[in-house]
Amino acid sequence: MLNSVDFSGRPFHFIGIGGIGMSALAYVLAKRGLPVSGSDLHLSRITQRLQEEGAHIFWSQDPSNLEFFQAPTSAAQEPVASAAVGLAPVKVRSQRATTSRALTSPASVRLPQVICSTAIHPENTEYLAARDSGCPIFHRSDVLAGLMQEYDSIAVAGTHGKTTTSSMIGYMLLQAGLDPTIVVGGEVNAWEGNARLGQSPHLVAEADESDGSLVKMAANVGIVTNIELDHPDHYNNLDEVIDIFKTFAKRCQTLIGSIDCTIVREQLQPTISYSLDVNSGADYTVDCVTCRADGTTARVWERGVILGRLNVKLLGKHNLSNALAAVAVGRLLKLEFATIAQAIATFEGARRRFERRGEYNDILFVDDYAHHPSELQATLAAARLQINGTSRTSKRRLVAIFQPHRYSRTLTFLADFATSFSDADVVVISDIYSAGETNPGNISGQQVANSIANHHPQVDYQPSLQAVSQRLTELLMPGDIALFLGAGNLNQLIPEVMAFHQTLEQGRSQAWCNQA
Repeated sequence: MLNSVDFSGRPFHFIGIGGIGMSALAYVLAKRGLPVSGSDLHLSRITQRLQEEGAHIFWSQDPSNLEFFQAPTSAAQEPVASAAVGLAPVKVRSQRATTSRALTSPASVRLPQVICSTAIHPENTEYLAARDSGCPIFHRSDVLAGLMQEYDSIAVAGTHGKTTTSSMIGYMLLQAGLDPTIVVGGEVNAWEGNARLGQSPHLVAEADESDGSLVKMAANVGIVTNIELDHPDHYNNLDEVIDIFKTFAKRCQTLIGSIDCTIVREQLQPTISYSLDVNSGADYTVDCVTCRADGTTARVWERGVILGRLNVKLLGKHNLSNALAAVAVGRLLKLEFATIAQAIATFEGARRRFERRGEYNDILFVDDYAHHPSELQATLAAARLQINGTSRTSKRRLVAIFQPHRYSRTLTFLADFATSFSDADVVVISDIYSAGETNPGNISGQQVANSIANHHPQVDYQPSLQAVSQRLTELLMPGDIALFLGAGNLNQLIPEVMAFHQTLEQGRSQAWCNQA
């Protein structure tokens, strides 16, 4: 980019402002008092939060949206009907209150800075209008990279665990009184969303490698959790992924990495290392590890000296590894271990990361973002802890409901997906969520189900979400854990399936009362 992102008052316009990465940046900018607008197609909890901070949102992607900040006055935002999506009506401050200063300054009479993500198609009419009218156009990663330069930044990268690790670090700094600015790829209850604006110099951000933009990030502290090929739509092979991470590592002043990942250990050689193997020689290690149905405990070592005991609510050894990365960051910032341990012990996790959505008819419903074979294996192993840790005498089942994500990923990792469900008792597979990819015609959800069935005794394929929902009303039984897996829209089914079993539960309870 010849031009740099301007944070001095020039307006920002986000095409697709409701996306998880776009909205986090828009929120921080709006909280900083900068004029922000954006377009999206659907009202959501995320867009509602942006409206409440004064961002002006258009509900179609139209070239005329770019004219908003050029008008001599800006009308208050029109109310949006929201009952249909279960959201309360938004009471929004007048845009005049948040943009009047910008409208009278020289920077504001220019066209807005237009922010896009990789998801925006080059033929998008709003994007084309921005290009043709001469708007400065930036990728969302340019905005994040620009923000990193204004803070003492901590950037969390890696194929798996970025959201959980960055959220945990942000929460730790918040609990320690360091008041960080946080930009992550998931919603966290502790700050009621995917971003917060702090008043300290600290910024914690999730740095994404999916589209190659990781090379733009230069952080004071970089963390790499692991490296695998996960986005074959962008990368031809693992070597290309490794090169991206090498560039990121060189641009960070201090690199913290998990040497349990061979690639991180051999290719990046982190400044500060961590490992779950106490004999690995890492700077931060653990022993006396106990994995339970309610979390994990371990004894933490720092360069051969015992720091103390760590309790992690999040299930699975992969989350213990994420917590160890947070310990390394906390100690680098000179926090006492007791402060670090107290924060990690109370961290609840991010939404869609083994998120418990409810329990009805004695069935636990869990939503998880896992979509790569390694993530599926780790998440199912954690869920198995719930099964094995139960005190009930009746047999419980782990029912894995999986929506494959992207044709390219599904085809590339088909053999790995086939062997990823050994910890599940029952597997339900839906058709593939395209994520905007064109169907190549050589991969389908049925093929995924057939491949898994070669290694698993109970696999059920359903061609549509409606069919999945119907099947679950027949399949799920009291005592089950229903684990919804995938990065697409499968989790939209959870409320209706829960409602069905809530009705059964209420009916059973009423029948018992009548008999009594």
